[in-house]
Amino acid sequence: MRALETVAACVLLLQATAVCKYLEVVQIEDKNYWYELGKSRLQDQLKKTMNLNRAKNAIFFVGDGMGLTTVTASRIYKGQLNGETGEENYHAFDLFPDIGLVKTYNTDKQVPDSAGTATAMFCGVKTKYYTAGIDSTLPTGECDPELYEAAKVDSLLKWAQDAGKRTGLVTTTRITHATPSAAYAHIAERNWECDGKIPPEYQGCMKDIARQLVEESPGKDINVVFGGGQQQLGFAIGDDDSCERTDGLNLTEIWENDRKAEGVSHRFVINRGQMEELSTEDKVLGLFGFGHMAYDLERDTGADGPPSIVNMTVKAIQMLQRGENGFMLIVEGGRIDHAHHDNFAKLALSEAVRFEEAISAALAMTSRDDTLIVVTADHSHSLTMNGYPKRGNDILGFAHDELDKPIYETLTYANGPGYNVHRKNGSIDSDEYLWKDLTLMEDRDETRYMHFAPIYEETETHGGEDVAVYAIGPQSHLFNGVFEQSYLAHAISCIGKFGPNPTLCSSAPVSAKSTSVLIMAFLYILNRLI
Repeated sequence: MRALETVAACVLLLQATAVCKYLEVVQIEDKNYWYELGKSRLQDQLKKTMNLNRAKNAIFFVGDGMGLTTVTASRIYKGQLNGETGEENYHAFDLFPDIGLVKTYNTDKQVPDSAGTATAMFCGVKTKYYTAGIDSTLPTGECDPELYEAAKVDSLLKWAQDAGKRTGLVTTTRITHATPSAAYAHIAERNWECDGKIPPEYQGCMKDIARQLVEESPGKDINVVFGGGQQQLGFAIGDDDSCERTDGLNLTEIWENDRKAEGVSHRFVINRGQMEELSTEDKVLGLFGFGHMAYDLERDTGADGPPSIVNMTVKAIQMLQRGENGFMLIVEGGRIDHAHHDNFAKLALSEAVRFEEAISAALAMTSRDDTLIVVTADHSHSLTMNGYPKRGNDILGFAHDELDKPIYETLTYANGPGYNVHRKNGSIDSDEYLWKDLTLMEDRDETRYMHFAPIYEETETHGGEDVAVYAIGPQSHLFNGVFEQSYLAHAISCIGKFGPNPTLCSSAPVSAKSTSVLIMAFLYILNRLI
């Protein structure tokens, strides 16, 4: 059976710019194989030391909706695309030296939404469902001027700008969507992306999200902004059904005029070809779709089409690295979430793989000595990986091949629009829906094939279990543990010496081995005292 075995060069992941390398071997997976594999990984773990450098740069990757089931399934999917059985595969971030768990609930919801979770991740403050960039004291969907000002919370981007760092925001969603909006806006309702969505009685109290991006700090001060949302900024009207501007403003023109007034080099771009031409501009705005950017599997890959998340990440890092004081970059793989909401498992896994490729690109472009890279999800989804499929079974396929049992898929959802599709095909109402009935299989290779859901929802819901956080670089050991989601912003800013606790993480380097010795000595003394 094919397998992947970690080689000694894997330690490069901890200290150099190269992604951990693997050696593909063909061998029997007997006890000797697992003993050797265990020994090899143990030796790698024993080589780990704490890196207590200051992080000059920080990159925060957020896979929207990338819960642990998605991580596992996309890891297998990636391996199978490469001709492997898949289970033995690793994502680049799987091998980061430090991994923890994150609690994602909102202050008023057991299962959260992205606006509240993004506020926790980026601002260090948990808040309510459907609100972004404010704490829980402001009523959702309302605006009282005094309460609004008191409820505003700053983000990693604002903290980094105040410390003289360059900043960037990259997403595959609308740039005004829930997750990216929490990095720069303060809004009582996440759908207020355009002025027309704000109730008339509150329009004098609060600007829409798009205007906050262009007209207020920290949005207007971000050096690199890449995503979708041409319609929200009044540049063009297309097929996005979220909102349109009613005030007649073209915010891209306002953005360009303001940059001219500042006297800084700048450029507004709308496709991959234009983005690739960027080089020395101080501030750039790239909007690559009327609304959300295209799924990568459906993307026009020509120069006139949108860039990939890898293209955007690479260009953003290139442009931000020119700053002497370092940079803070947020990258969101936002369409993982959207695919899950429609029960499009194949699209979700594909988006997750592309997201991982962007992380690998960032690893190759930066140093472990001065760049902290953190990878997490804002929340999970109701996706389940179930049944007893054989090793190497198509992750998008069926859970078994037994002719006398009802057919079902390895990847299923707890709810969503896939209910109607499968009901029509007979998998819910018919006891005779066995392998001989191939109606379910007719469109399974389609990009937008919907996986099964036993309960109908117009859009599938989020999941509420903990998500993982992966970290590498300076002081990445601070991400070992189980944390409130709000902790992430505090840890990143502390390691970078900006934000609320800029000096708390200053310390002399200590190796993992010496730390273990100190702990053992403490336990010995404690035992003697008892």
